[in-house]
Amino acid sequence: MSISLKDKIGYGFGDMASSMFWKIFGMYLLFFYTKVFGISPAAAGTMFLLTRIWDAVNDPLMGIIADRTRSRWGKYRPYLLWFAVPFAVIGVITFYTPDLGENGRLAYAYITYTLMMMVYTAVNVPYASLLGVMSPHPKERNILSSYRMFFAFIGSFITFMLLQPLVDFFAGLFDAGAGVVADATSISRSPEGWVCAVAVIGAICALLFFLCFKFTRERVKPVNENENTSVKQDLRNLARNAPWWILMGSGLAALLFNAIRDSVALFYFADYIHISYKTPVLGWTIATVYLLVGQAANMIGVALAAPLSNKYGKKKTYMIAMSAAAVLSVFFFFLAPDQIAWIMALQILISICAGYVLPLLWSMYADIVDHQELKTKRRATGLIFSSSSMSQKMGWAFGAALSGWMLAWFGYDQMSAVQSDTAIFGVRLMLSWLPAISCLLAVLGMMFYPLSEKRVREITNELEQLRNQS
Repeated sequence: MSISLKDKIGYGFGDMASSMFWKIFGMYLLFFYTKVFGISPAAAGTMFLLTRIWDAVNDPLMGIIADRTRSRWGKYRPYLLWFAVPFAVIGVITFYTPDLGENGRLAYAYITYTLMMMVYTAVNVPYASLLGVMSPHPKERNILSSYRMFFAFIGSFITFMLLQPLVDFFAGLFDAGAGVVADATSISRSPEGWVCAVAVIGAICALLFFLCFKFTRERVKPVNENENTSVKQDLRNLARNAPWWILMGSGLAALLFNAIRDSVALFYFADYIHISYKTPVLGWTIATVYLLVGQAANMIGVALAAPLSNKYGKKKTYMIAMSAAAVLSVFFFFLAPDQIAWIMALQILISICAGYVLPLLWSMYADIVDHQELKTKRRATGLIFSSSSMSQKMGWAFGAALSGWMLAWFGYDQMSAVQSDTAIFGVRLMLSWLPAISCLLAVLGMMFYPLSEKRVREITNELEQLRNQS
């Protein structure tokens, strides 16, 4: 039942596709809605939060559906095939700017963004659940999780590398007019440029999902494979799963840390740094260079995750990485606009910590699946992994909503080329102190996590014995 390199790469392709769009949502969507689409930061922030109310129900529902799916391809793999194209198409529609008034555009944003998150759920919850059925061994899951996150950051890197040049290129083709074609400080604000650029990236995402479907296999069978499972019982078991509650809380805080930093990064460079710079080949702005540096550092963190966590344990190394990210984030507040070297250095160090933490979260959810199966003799892989997807989206939603509301509270004016000192102070705060607080909350939650490395090994051995007996 050993996992081949083909399986590892194929599994990585799935999150590479998801991450390419996810980073567009995390890094660019608040900027797009305020600077291109034309709605206020407060309205955008409220929309991000309200649409997550449906997602809070949608993710567990998708997990329940996936757990009960029967097909010749397995429980979870078919959704990669069925939703690859809708994922790309609805993503493009989300970044289309209709010729409507502000209220009409806001309604359009609510509808299309909600649809996008539903399709994201339909493909990403089953994809995440694959980790729990590709191998029963915790160390192999750590490796699979690291491959997943390494390829995810490759996807993010490709997005950051291509999106701004593509938007600027298509904006030039459409000759959108003065005021929307990019200058040397930021990305273009041409609506046509944005929708065409996202279409290119969407096509790449669909292809990657097809490859993930083709290269992966489901291997782990439940202890009671033929049991007629009850949704009510699965939900009751989950509600009684203490490690799940703890990991949900700690994971939500860690993802909130990423979401706040991601949402405000473009504003930080456009309104605080003000350095007119573009690379000579692809024309990257200084903000795009910052994002690319972060993704490269994320990949270093991911590469370290499996060997270090296998040696020292997931819980301990998670807490160390989050503590380091908290301290480093605080230093961001004190940097001046001309301290680019320090900005990039801190971005590298913080991103290594973030890259290290994320694969651990996914691997720990797989441990929780085993923990619950041993206690209840029911394996609810999709339901439990749907909670990880839900916490990811909730963390991003709260982070984006908080960012939008704080921009409004500090007096940020999306129509003004020059922001007030108070607005810039708020932007700096959101790139430093708020992420640091989120990191400390993640550490606090993880202190109470009960599944040690020793206990996880015991659970794995006991489940192996039960499967051999059945």
